[in-house]
Amino acid sequence: MTSNATKLLLVEDQETAATYIAKGLREEGFVVDVAYNGPDGLHYLLTEEYSLAILDIMLPGIDGLTILETAKKADRTPAVLFLTARDGVEDRVRGLELGADDYLVKPFAFAELLARIRALLRRCSPIISAETDLTVGDLTLNLLTHQATRADKVIDLTPKEFALLQLFMRRKGEVLTRTVLAEQLWGINFDCDTNVVDVAVSRLRIKIDADATHKLIHTQRGVGYVLKAEE
Repeated sequence: MTSNATKLLLVEDQETAATYIAKGLREEGFVVDVAYNGPDGLHYLLTEEYSLAILDIMLPGIDGLTILETAKKADRTPAVLFLTARDGVEDRVRGLELGADDYLVKPFAFAELLARIRALLRRCSPIISAETDLTVGDLTLNLLTHQATRADKVIDLTPKEFALLQLFMRRKGEVLTRTVLAEQLWGINFDCDTNVVDVAVSRLRIKIDADATHKLIHTQRGVGYVLKAEE
């Protein structure tokens, strides 16, 4: 795994639904990759590391059940939650017998989806889920309250700033390119030609470093940004 971030895969062919779910999960601090068809979803599952995969069943190219079955044979399965309109008992039984950890039928409440994801992560990734605070130098981020403090001073963060800071802190000392930041925070198909990453980092930097003697967020010229406690 490239980092200890709580990274999720969402495979959902309805773009509006995928955008809604991914946006909500990113606001909760998760790193989310999105695939809009079965082949892409299977590719991500076989080549990337995820804490949990959210799979639709009816997908273009390869259905969700086949994705799970293929990934199982390749020993590449994180926790799996099926999110589907197929509500038949036989569908649920087959999904669970194939190795899925949970099954949620559409339409659904986002709060219930979030609660089920957290429950699965607690069950399947107890070390990750037990973590409540990230600390770099005198900067602390509480993952439950979404509250950041530096030298005991509370810093107000927007959901996007929280997700960005969490990513930086989980990968402290590692230079993150603008492309990586864009993909992790805004999605795989994000248009990297915009300056939204630089703007977001600039706003976060003002909140984190403006009143501090020792700066934590540094620019790697021509590459990206890194959060570290010392120069």
